[in-house]
Amino acid sequence: MRQATSGPGRTRPVWTILTVATVGMLLLPVGLVGFGILTPSVEVWDQLWETRLPAMITSTVGLLALVGLGSLVLGAGLAWLVSGYDFPLRRIFTWALVLPLAMPAYVLGFVFLAIFDFPGPIQTTLRDLFGPDVWFPDVRSLPGAATVMTLTLYPYVYVLARSALREQAPATFESARLLGDGRIRALRRVVLPLARPSLAAGLVVVMMETLNDFATVQYFGVETVSVGVYQVWRGMFDRDAAIEIAALVLVFALMVMAFERIMRGGRRYSQKGGQRGFERVALRGRRAWMATGICAVVVTIALGIPVVQLLVWTLTSPASVIDLPRAVEYLGNSLFMALVAAAGCVVVGLFAAGGARFSRSPLAKRLAPLVTVGYGLPGPVVALGVLVVIGWFVAMTDGSPAAIALVSLTGLTYAYIVRFVAVAYGSIDASLEKVSTSMPDAAHTLGASPWRVLRQIYLPLAKAGIGAGMVLVAIDILKELPIVLMIRPFGFTTASVWVWSMASESRWATAALPALLIVTIALIPIGIYVGDANPLRSLVRVRERSRPQTDDATSSDPVP
Repeated sequence: MRQATSGPGRTRPVWTILTVATVGMLLLPVGLVGFGILTPSVEVWDQLWETRLPAMITSTVGLLALVGLGSLVLGAGLAWLVSGYDFPLRRIFTWALVLPLAMPAYVLGFVFLAIFDFPGPIQTTLRDLFGPDVWFPDVRSLPGAATVMTLTLYPYVYVLARSALREQAPATFESARLLGDGRIRALRRVVLPLARPSLAAGLVVVMMETLNDFATVQYFGVETVSVGVYQVWRGMFDRDAAIEIAALVLVFALMVMAFERIMRGGRRYSQKGGQRGFERVALRGRRAWMATGICAVVVTIALGIPVVQLLVWTLTSPASVIDLPRAVEYLGNSLFMALVAAAGCVVVGLFAAGGARFSRSPLAKRLAPLVTVGYGLPGPVVALGVLVVIGWFVAMTDGSPAAIALVSLTGLTYAYIVRFVAVAYGSIDASLEKVSTSMPDAAHTLGASPWRVLRQIYLPLAKAGIGAGMVLVAIDILKELPIVLMIRPFGFTTASVWVWSMASESRWATAALPALLIVTIALIPIGIYVGDANPLRSLVRVRERSRPQTDDATSSDPVP
């Protein structure tokens, strides 16, 4: 009889070493940037403070405040509207309000400028009707940038707020109504406080994405600390100064996480009662159509008008303007990098999730979730850290263009894995968690190695989660701009870089086709998830996992 060599309770050092090495590799770029906080250069900071740093900090704080507040009001308000009331087309808008998540801010930004800026059709028509001195708000401004980013980021708050409303036991709300509170007052005093963890989670994702952006804000002439990282790196080629600013971006990210903790109010939450949600009130007449109109306006402005405008540019512009061969080439580069990096994220995610299960070591179990840290950090921070690593390897080569290009492409893939492995890990870990422990334990008892158990039991049963994780990572990489813009080798261009480059030169029609392709492809996973009862909730919860975890659980009843 075959003797068991690998029991279910036995510690396996190989998997522990693999987990530690994986986490160390992913945390290295972050640590290199974080080291800039501990070793500041007085000369660099003096120069930055005397030039543009105060304006950058002011713009960053203002943008975070405006986008955060706008997304919170719009996302939570729409979630309450579709959860608490019945009106025409409510079922359609329940999932349609998620679709603007597919529209990158740097795409909506240039369409917004093309329509509303001084040469655009809106201001041109107003001047024709009311004369050349007609007033119109300055589009290229901080409020303009905040408006565009709010329209693309509010779905994060909307998805989590709507999920929280669906999960709340209605007894507390009904009790408030019986005590004489109206629906709005009960919402303010009961529902919103109980939904605070979800609102805080959605808000922190919005603020992180705002901090990550440096393309959209440049359209509008807004200089944030993230913009400063790119400008110092590309304009001055001063890596040390860029790392110093990236360290400041990292500080802002940590402050956002701390702000989220404050919003939670230091409470724990637990769910009691049923999960049937609130009883919706049927709106009639003008109020019903006003509710429909509000939802329609948001979806139309955030997605409908931009898509129509991109189609018009694509179908009516000359072939020389559209430049189809180049657009196809750059989209091919994007898809290649997306597939390679997504596969890398899945492999690393399997190492981390598998290591936590197979090593039986408390160290591996504690370290595995740290692979998600990169997803909670802005792209420029990750890019600067990886650029330092790339510099080490370039110094080992012969300095030929081919060697530098190979190291740069490898570094770009590495940066994508650091930034997006959390998406794959979250999906894979959730799928592996559903596998009953009895089968792998029985296989271990019979002498099967962990690798065989992973290959023959876990992978077949978790293939749906692995596939979903790979698709989500690929879509995120396809839309990503800061990392590829900072790390790409000379002559290598992706669809997102091409869109940003053409839009920065006001060549709207040339940017239209690749932008339209990015939006179309990004709609695929969203279209899959909106078929669920809780659209995209799992995707947003993956983003929640990138934050330091607490024992707080989103739910209904606060526990002191």
